[in-house]
Amino acid sequence: MPSIIEDYALIGDTQTAALVGRDGAIDWTCFPRFDSGACFAALLGGRDNGRWLIAPRQAPRATRRRYRTDSLVLETLIETSSGVVRLVDFMPIRDERPDIVRIVEGVEGTVDMHVDLVVRFDMGRVVPWARQREDALVMTAGPDALCLRGDVEVHGEELATVGDFTVRAGDRRSMVLTWFPSHLDLPAGLDPTTALRETEEWWRDWSASCKYDGPWGEAVMTSLRVLKALTYGPTGGIVAAPTTSLPEWPGGGRNWDYRYCWLRDATLTLYALMLGGHEGEAKAWREWLLRAAAGDAGSLQIMYGLGGERRLPEYEAPWLAGFEGSLPVRIGNAAHEQMQLDVFGEVIDALFQARRLGMPPDPWSWPLELKLLESFEQLWKEPDHGIWEVRGPKRHFTHSKVMAWVAFDRAIKSVESFALEGPVDRWRSLRDEIHADVCARGYDRSRETFTQSYGATEVDASLLLMPLVGFLPATDPRIQRTVRTIERELLVDGLVRRYRTDLASAVDGLEPGEGVFLPCSFWLVDVYVQLGWRAEAHALFERLLGLCNDVGLLSEEYDPVTKRLLGNFPQAFSHLSLVNTAYNLTVHPSRPVSHRGQKPSAGHRG
Repeated sequence: MPSIIEDYALIGDTQTAALVGRDGAIDWTCFPRFDSGACFAALLGGRDNGRWLIAPRQAPRATRRRYRTDSLVLETLIETSSGVVRLVDFMPIRDERPDIVRIVEGVEGTVDMHVDLVVRFDMGRVVPWARQREDALVMTAGPDALCLRGDVEVHGEELATVGDFTVRAGDRRSMVLTWFPSHLDLPAGLDPTTALRETEEWWRDWSASCKYDGPWGEAVMTSLRVLKALTYGPTGGIVAAPTTSLPEWPGGGRNWDYRYCWLRDATLTLYALMLGGHEGEAKAWREWLLRAAAGDAGSLQIMYGLGGERRLPEYEAPWLAGFEGSLPVRIGNAAHEQMQLDVFGEVIDALFQARRLGMPPDPWSWPLELKLLESFEQLWKEPDHGIWEVRGPKRHFTHSKVMAWVAFDRAIKSVESFALEGPVDRWRSLRDEIHADVCARGYDRSRETFTQSYGATEVDASLLLMPLVGFLPATDPRIQRTVRTIERELLVDGLVRRYRTDLASAVDGLEPGEGVFLPCSFWLVDVYVQLGWRAEAHALFERLLGLCNDVGLLSEEYDPVTKRLLGNFPQAFSHLSLVNTAYNLTVHPSRPVSHRGQKPSAGHRG
């Protein structure tokens, strides 16, 4: 199996997804939803935890991959000493059941192929019962069943399904794997050729509505398709990633389940979708957000399940060896129980931006916001776990207080701009109080920088968001000094770490070691744009684009030393950040390049 994260590509049907390796193995798939148990979990263990390999028997001489034009249909061209084959992988946009379709086409010469299908339900540990039913091989365990159809002859061997076949130039073989509830009748088969045509047409039609017109079109369009693929179609929720426990540092314990929906991504998500011309998806995301946040305003969570589920209990899977031995493998995410004050600001800001971007009004947003703000008037003063979901003690994180300011600032702007009603005078007083509190307690005058938390001396990459949300202009000397401190203390090979994990004062309660956090580097580009440092902005953005793998995908983090992607993959936050930064660079007014030490121009989202 591939040993590095960037060897994988994504296919999906907007309800779940699969990761396909460069070697022709599908090593990760959860059915029927993103957050269901995996039936292929070799990504976090090995072959015996489930995978589906279709590959030449000979070692390949060369492998090239691409997504077919404007689609998420993956095409892998494999060259061997005896010939060339093309492997086409995709998931048809779902009707009632999820399918994975794999087509092998002979291109040149003659190639002997091998199939190795190992199904292990319940996150890679339950061996199914396999039997022939009608025209399908059916594998069943408990509530789950998979049926395999195709024109490749297979047989059982040591708790796996294997087969061999030969393709010559012009030959085509196909296999279709379909999940269904085990208590229901066998689902009808589909025609692979028709499914391929319809899937390509669906993605091309969707992509045709994208509005971006700039120099980074391919990267932006790929990122928008990734975001669409990570959208859970029935509800509109967008998962942070389709994987769990891909490590933030090889062999380390920073391994988390990201198959859920974070409120923190709300504003960036709306921005990316609306700017990309996808108002329908943005509206569905807003509706998901309103449903998830409904209820007791004081119990707002940082994250929810695909349908808005609130309980996401975390447990460990000791039967899985972990990606490159990175343990533990976690299922669920205990961070859903944390207090993170910034999500109040994220929700209020997202709904304000939806109005500002012209999304059709709805009758529920403002009443919900009023309830959230009422409960937040006292809650903002409390310590919390912060944007990075630290598992150490609560603190008064500067970013959390800045987002508290955003909550009341956007509420005031909503009243002023959209004829809504609310206690504006009280909100103005609270906004001023929070601003003064942050400037007094979150700024270290001896070091001349804002700090990660009140009373601390360390900086944090989340401070880069201060000018981006309009708390202070980028031209403010305190912001400029903070940016320079972040450059001096958090940059590794020109890329941004979230914070220092190797200090005795590190706040997260975990062992040291993680890569640079890619969204933070996009934030630095955005700040450079506001400062007028366009040469620096373009150089860093191009550097970040160069970190995408061969099919344009990004994970959460990157190791500048080994030059490898780290963390869950592909990561919605990284792709959201790419889209928004590309737009910032494209639509921001041209101006002379401004270097450090000269007076830059300013601007902010708020």
